[in-house]
Parts: sequence; structure tokens; C-alpha cells
Amino acid sequence: MVVVVGGYPTSLKALILQNSAKSHEPVYHDIRLVEKPVAALKPGEILVQINAAGFNHREFWIRKNQYPGIILGSILGADGAGLVVAAYNDRDELLNKRVFLVPTRGWESDPLSPETPFGILGGGNNPPIGTFSSYVVVARDQVIPTPAHLDDVHAAAGQTVVVNARVSRGHTVLITGIGGGVALLALQLCLALGARVYVTSSSDDKLARAVALGAAGGVNYTHKNWPTVLGRLLGNVLLDSVIDSAGGAITQQVSRLLRLGGRIVLYGMTVAPKASITMREVLRNQQLIGSTMGSKADLQAATEFIAEHQITPVVSHVLNGLENAEQGFELLARGDHFGKIVVRMDASSSAVESIRTKL
Repeated sequence: MVVVVGGYPTSLKALILQNSAKSHEPVYHDIRLVEKPVAALKPGEILVQINAAGFNHREFWIRKNQYPGIILGSILGADGAGLVVAAYNDRDELLNKRVFLVPTRGWESDPLSPETPFGILGGGNNPPIGTFSSYVVVARDQVIPTPAHLDDVHAAAGQTVVVNARVSRGHTVLITGIGGGVALLALQLCLALGARVYVTSSSDDKLARAVALGAAGGVNYTHKNWPTVLGRLLGNVLLDSVIDSAGGAITQQVSRLLRLGGRIVLYGMTVAPKASITMREVLRNQQLIGSTMGSKADLQAATEFIAEHQITPVVSHVLNGLENAEQGFELLARGDHFGKIVVRMDASSSAVESIRTKL
């Protein structure tokens, strides 16, 4: 028997991907807000009222047709948080509980790689759901209770977690491209673990704000000799890990600053769609490894850590209503945000709010 809190909705509003009405070169797909019926619940499923959804650069790449497995007509969005308002099981303990959606599928607990075909919510069919939607029907084991100290806006800003950096107390870490939501959450997690963190950015303002959050120092990577400047900041200390979103020449740029056996964790390719490694790095036992969000077990452990340390992800802008989602893509394109861009489903207030981190 399906149990509903406050009545089962008949329809939802969702942001879908579609072909552009105009010819673009390069490609840039349109988005459209549509009304769709809410599917009936099946055994093991719940209905989540999405109150907030977070933007990732992934959505931007999907619109630019630069991401695999794109399906036109699919709902966008991988990060979302809200309230369980209906359940197939009339005794489901998740009813009326605040949760966020697990953004991936196929990777449960293996420490190295997915056990089954890997997928990410939004933009494709594995699974065929996205979080830029007022309601989402989802398997009950694909949500995680939201930490009590986070509201839905900040819960939607903290789901994409960098893993595999193996950061420990006393380690020295470099995080490139500070300012994006993932990089800032990585900074917060590393600081809570007791690491000393340095950052790079193309903005001196973002560097200063990262230092105010706890970073030990920062370097503007638009300077041709930024690795030399970073070396001066480090002094006689070598990096244990580098958490990078750029790719390109990052391995060669930081190799001499990275200790023997150090690792570069690459979770994006904003500079180039490849990153090379040479025999210099091989002979130093340095590792270049990928990181695509990690397993559900990793996410659960990170959530518990965030709750234990009362970490609140940094939010840059809050959009009010899916009808204002285009502003989120404009903010991503400009790249001047500091923290996550989140859309709040309640459109009752002003269209967009800019949130400056309180320091």
C-alpha cells in the first residue's frame, strides 16, 4: 500500500534537455521547463519532494554536447535534497524524513571501481531521472538522510565528493581551481582531516577567500611561473597529494613539488581532455589517478564525516525556481562564482541571491 504525506501529486515540473531551436556552432543544447506526470510507486520506491538542486559543470558540458551518454528529452541534475513525501511501504521509516539523492548508480562499495555499469543522475538513462525536478521517484536505498545541521540548499551543495586523495593529518595538499563547489568542499574536508592545504585560482579574490577559509596560501595559475611561486611558499616541504580539476600539463607542473610516491587525483578536464605522465614521474613512484565521485559507501562515510565535523558546504548563489535555471548556466560560463550554485524550488522570493561566505 502506498502511503502519502499530504496527498500524492499528479504532476511535476522538470528541466529537460532538448535540441536548440537555432543552429549553434559549437553545439549548445536548449533547456525547457515542462510538466510531466508523477509515476506510480513500485515496491521499494519512495517519492522525494526536491526542495533544492545543485549545479555542476557536468550540466554545462552536457549542454555543450561534451559528455558521454547524453539523451535529449532527459531531465538534468545530479545533486538534489528534499523531503520523502510518499512511500510504497506504509511503515517506511524514511517517510517525512529529509534526504538527499545518491548521484550515481552501479558503484556500491568496491574501493577501486564500479561493480556494474556506472551512471550519474541527469542527462542520460542510467538512471533515467534527474534532480532538476519538483519530485523524483527513486529506490529507497538510493537516498541518504541529510545531516541535521544542513538545510536543503546546503545539502544539495555537498554531494559530489573527491575521493582517493588519501589525505591524513599532517599531509600537505594542493587543490587547483579553487572556487568551484567540489574544490571548496575538498578544501573543507582536507582541513577537517588536519592537512595543510594550498590552492590555485585565476582570481586573486578567490585565493584570498580560500585563505580566509583556512588555506595556508594560494597561487594565481595565470602567472607563467606559478609552480615556482608555489615552491617558494612550500619551502622545504613537499606535497603529499594534488587534487586537480584541470588536466593538461598538471603532472609536469607539480612533479618536482610532489614527494616520492605522491599522488595526483584528477576529477576534471577543464584545461585539456588528457593528462600525461612521463618516466620522471614513474621513477619517482608518483601516481596519476582518476576520481569519478566514488562509491555509495564512500558518500555515506563522507556524509558521516561532514556531520561529525559540522561542515557546511560553501554556496555562492541561490536561484529561486527552475524557471530561473538559465541564470545558473550563465554563472557557470562566467566562472566568477565562489561555491556551489543551487536552485531552490520555491520561486516566491527574488530570482537570485548572491551569498558571500561569512568569515
